[in-house]
Formats: sequence, structure tokens, C-alpha cells
Amino acid sequence: MDSKQFAKKLSEKTGKTNQEIDLMIDGLVTVIKDKCAKMDSIAIPSFGTFEPKKRLERINTHPSSGKKILIPPKISLSFKASSVLKNKLRPDK
Repeated sequence: MDSKQFAKKLSEKTGKTNQEIDLMIDGLVTVIKDKCAKMDSIAIPSFGTFEPKKRLERINTHPSSGKKILIPPKISLSFKASSVLKNKLRPDK
């Protein structure tokens, strides 16, 4: 499902126009980016948690040249699904 199909499906489910849905999606993404840039985690009930993790700078060896290189620090974003979401995705046994 691409972003246009996602927006259309949300529009059908909520009764909102596509423009309103686009504004809501943009707002959600902006809030997630702003909070994660400040190293705050975001929990969405029944969905999951977005958690930023800072990787420290480190020295590594380049595989082809064998030279030591400095890898700068970076922030990566991890997502942990909630138990409710995991149960909905689990196939019936």
C-alpha cells in the first residue's frame, strides 16, 4: 500500500476529505520527527512505540583497504509493536 492508497483508506474510514487526511498525516510525521530529534520516545496505544537510539562514534576498519576510519555518531529510530498489534498479526492456530 502506498501513501495515496493509505490516505484514501483513512478517508473512507473516518469520513474526512483527502486534504484533511493529508494534513493529519503530515502533522503526525512532523510530531514524530520533532520528538525523536529530541530523543523522546512516542507511544501510540494499540500500535507501538517509536524510540530513537543514539549510536556513538566508533572506529572501524575499511574492508577493502584495511584503513581505520572514524564513523560519526548518528540517531536511528526503532519501532516496537504493541502486544495488541502483535496479537492481531499472529495467524490463528
